[in-house]
Amino acid sequence: MLVQLFVQIYSLVILARVLMSWVNLDPHSPLARTIFDLTEPVLAPIRNLLPQTAGLDFSPIIAMVLLQIVGQMLISMLLA
Repeated sequence: MLVQLFVQIYSLVILARVLMSWVNLDPHSPLARTIFDLTEPVLAPIRNLLPQTAGLDFSPIIAMVLLQIVGQMLISMLLA
């Protein structure tokens, strides 16, 4: 299914963003810029809704869970 493939690929992009934050990657590299540009429109609103934590960003976890839920809902609607 196309929806399931999109959910999996976008989840991997979010995971890549998390991994990028753990390593010292040049933020101006084309790969880093692309991953940031693809994920920031989804992560920023979630980050703004969450309370401030001690330097931890839980928005990728929440985004991935929401993405899975929405993806399953779309698949259920398309199969019905």
